[in-house]
Order: sequence, then structure tokens, then C-alpha cells
Amino acid sequence: MNTYKKPYVIAEIGCNHKGDINIAKELIKVAKIFCDADAVKFQKRNNKELLTEEQYNKPHPNPVNSYGDTYGAHREFLEFDVEQHRHLKLFCEDLGIDYATSVWDVTSAKEIATLHPKFIKIPSACNNNTKMLEWLCKNYKGELHISTGMTTKSEIDDLVSLFKSYHRNKDLVLYNCTSGYPVPFEDVCLLDINLLIEKYGSDVKHIGFSGHHLGIAVDVAAYTLGANIIERHYTLDRTWKGTDHAASLEPMGLRKLSRDLRAVHKALQFKSKDILPIEQVQRDKLKNKKD
Repeated sequence: MNTYKKPYVIAEIGCNHKGDINIAKELIKVAKIFCDADAVKFQKRNNKELLTEEQYNKPHPNPVNSYGDTYGAHREFLEFDVEQHRHLKLFCEDLGIDYATSVWDVTSAKEIATLHPKFIKIPSACNNNTKMLEWLCKNYKGELHISTGMTTKSEIDDLVSLFKSYHRNKDLVLYNCTSGYPVPFEDVCLLDINLLIEKYGSDVKHIGFSGHHLGIAVDVAAYTLGANIIERHYTLDRTWKGTDHAASLEPMGLRKLSRDLRAVHKALQFKSKDILPIEQVQRDKLKNKKD
């Protein structure tokens, strides 16, 4: 019997829609119909809350990727409002794929919570925002998924302790993650999945893996180590303008990842008997008979 949990594939669209709701819908449709993903995930930011006035009004650090004259204008261009997110969630429901969003601040958390998605994600950059985490623990009833990139082991301890204090740890999904775009293979540090499972596996709902590497081999390894939720950035074209496209999978890559994870899930079991029925045919035909 297979003791591995079924793989759950999240296509992280993030801001790869380039601020265009029609591109966002095309990404959803392709993720569901062509790639066989289980969920798509967007991002929600309140930029005035997140950025200082100086940061907001500075030029983008990499102007070739910018959608505005300032970093603030760039971020606003890529932002969907709550009604647009509601529209995207309904579009997902019609197609039969889960909708989710990463929230970067308290205002965004409150806004997305009104849509009652299956889960809300907290990115590595915001997993120490205690005010936001406490509000979500108290007011949002769905799963809370949190990445642990750029986070110390003691900070992860504090995070899990906070969820335990609100009796929400069984709704918590912790992701192994290295924050970088893209991440070289030697920095993926897959064996940290073992550490998360050993330390928190019985306390939280699932252990996941959020990858920013190239290719899809690493994700299959992450799954076999016990991370049943696999999240990858996803785009229609890796050459598009924007920071995340280069570290994203295109549709064929995501399709192959979904296929491979489901194949490995079927394969991860013990033989039910010494000689399987499929082998008996070959045994009868090929195996040397004893005198």
C-alpha cells in the first residue's frame, strides 16, 4: 500500500501576468487544461503599506524589468484589486482548479480572506510579520502555507509555536525553500525537507517544497523525501519582461512535472507479493525450471 500522500502541484503565477487580467486567465486555463496543475497562486500587496516613501519613489533597481517610472509605479501596475481577484477565483472554480494568493501585508491578508480561498500563502519575506500571522490565525479558517526561505531555524520554531498558541498548527503547511531567482542546485538544500519532517511533521498539516531552480528533476526528489505539496513559478514565456520569468517553468515543463509526480506517486509502493501477476507471465516463459 502506498503510504505517500498524493502530490499537489501549485502553479505560481505571481505577477507573471504582467498586470493583464486576460493573460492571468490564459495562465489559469493552461495550468488546468494542459499542465494538469491542482492550484494556481497569485500575489497581493498593498504597496504603500509595504514600502517606505523613499522605496516607493525610487527607480526600479533593474529598469529593463520595470513596468513604471518608479518602483512603486511598477508594483502598482502589476497589482490586481480585490474584485479582480474575486473574478479570477470564480474563473478558477468554473475550470475546477484551486485559487490561492500570497499576501504580503495585513491589508492584503484581510482583503484576500474575504474571498475564502482554500489556502493563503505567506512568502518567505513576510513570515516574521507577527501582526499579519496573528490576524490570519484568528480570522481566516483555511490552510495557511508558509515558505521558510531566508529564515533561521529558531525563527521557524517561533513560527510553529505561534500557530500552536492559536491551535492552528494543523492548518499550517511549511515549505522548504531557498530564496533566489534562479537558485543553483547546490543551494536548493533538499535535505532540509528531512529536518522539517523530523521536527514538525507531526505538528503541522503538510510539508511542502517551493522551488526556484531550473528544470524539474529536483521537485520529484523533493516529493520522494516527503514534500507532497510542490510549488513552482510558472509563465507562458520565460523571455517576457519581469523578474520571475527566468526562474519559471513554461507550460510544457509544468505539464511534465505534474505527469512525473503522479507517476512517481503510483510507483512508490512495496510489492504486494513476491511474484506480481505481470511477472508471473514472464516467469513462466523465461525463468529456468529446476530439475
